[in-house]
Amino acid sequence: MSDLPRLSATPPGIAVCTLDLLADGTARNIVIETRTGRFHGFLVRIGDQVRGYVDRCPHAGLPLAQTLDAYLTPDGRFITCSWHGALFEPETGACVGGPCAGQRLTSWPVTVRDGRIVTC
Repeated sequence: MSDLPRLSATPPGIAVCTLDLLADGTARNIVIETRTGRFHGFLVRIGDQVRGYVDRCPHAGLPLAQTLDAYLTPDGRFITCSWHGALFEPETGACVGGPCAGQRLTSWPVTVRDGRIVTC
């Protein structure tokens, strides 16, 4: 793997994956490498809606999941930080419990277009 810098955003128009690869109530890790760096994010599907977030906890700056794609609590109600137990609302990224209560995840703008999840 190269030593590219970590990016906090992505260019618009990148097709990330097809919607059918992200089942309702699940989350998926996404890494996008460009010439200028590497972006680490994740997607959460809530019904027909898909939300994207930068994979970084506002509390300690660590990636949220220690296990690939394990971003949600077992009941799927919250995004969780596996390091310190912070809980975030999937719809808004707002922290509702844990060491960063009142803060929020950094949104990563995505949209669904023609059955594909695309960066905005």
